[in-house]
Amino acid sequence: MTDTTESRDTPAPRPRHRDRHGRGMRGPVAPPQVPLSASRADTFRDLVLDSVERLERNWPQLADVEFMIMEVPPPAPLGETVPLGEATPAERKEPARIVVYRRPVELRSKSRDERALLVHEVVVEQVADLLGLSPETVDPRYGEE
Repeated sequence: MTDTTESRDTPAPRPRHRDRHGRGMRGPVAPPQVPLSASRADTFRDLVLDSVERLERNWPQLADVEFMIMEVPPPAPLGETVPLGEATPAERKEPARIVVYRRPVELRSKSRDERALLVHEVVVEQVADLLGLSPETVDPRYGEE
């Protein structure tokens, strides 16, 4: 009687070097100078950091402020508008904190440039609220763009 099953000594199949259409490996999806791994959250964080750096040049006391980014604000009562940011003054052991809410800002802006302007406005407004100043005092170009 002959054995129709495969022998246990057969080598494992070799990995494919080409896809099923015979084309082989494709090149990179984008040129090396384009950041592929930059997510929307990373891009938003960079916008907030740029805005904070612009303000810290004129307001050195912002070095003690903790800037945060959260996805969405806590639920607001019905009828209230969704905040874009929030400022919390320093308490006993907690530093002053400014929070920028990413999703509401993204929903209110259509392009990257518009988003950058809105992020800067939110940061300026929250810094002004925290310092007890007008936004125009914090950034003389506030509202011009």
